[in-house]
Amino acid sequence: MTITITAFERSPDRGRGLARDMRVRWALEEVGQPYDVRLLSFKAMKEPAHLALHPFGQIPTYEEGDLALFESGAIVFHIAERHPGLLPDDANARARAITWMFAALNTVEPPIFDRDLATILERDQPWYEQRLRTLDDSIRNRLGSLSRRLGDAEWLDGAFSAGDLLMVTVLRRSQRAGMLAEFPNLAAYVARGEARPAYKRAFDAQLAVFTAAST
Repeated sequence: MTITITAFERSPDRGRGLARDMRVRWALEEVGQPYDVRLLSFKAMKEPAHLALHPFGQIPTYEEGDLALFESGAIVFHIAERHPGLLPDDANARARAITWMFAALNTVEPPIFDRDLATILERDQPWYEQRLRTLDDSIRNRLGSLSRRLGDAEWLDGAFSAGDLLMVTVLRRSQRAGMLAEFPNLAAYVARGEARPAYKRAFDAQLAVFTAAST
């Protein structure tokens, strides 16, 4: 059965590959699984048909036969478990890769995402500058710890895994604030992820949606 995922009809990231369907597209490209994409307007995301798939009215979702999933991390984990290429065979290495998946989404991403929201929603508030400084300090602390752990390694724990896939997508969000450039090994790590053929295919597919919507 063909996999179907959902994505923005008009992505707010303007084709930069930051929307969370990018993670799912990349994972499917890495494991060589074909998929269809159902594009949704913001209005459609809040309608009953989509809320039945995603109770919070967001994207992406994943449908395959009678299975429906939401949350990008859970979807990537499902793909990685069902198809070879994103999780190691060794049990301990597999557990470490899964740990990095959680670290990317639960430890590194929250302050980065909060900063993005603050620049959109809180710019006119009197506390904005202090809020930004607090978030920047939190992001730098997270990036510093990650940088020290990565060191000169190519990937987080041996071969490329779903942990790297999620971490790279999270770190790309910090590029807009210029903080990633402060950690050259992390910048190089992200560049290695972006150079993977599967990433390029996923990025081009997402960009094509934005390009079509803009014409």
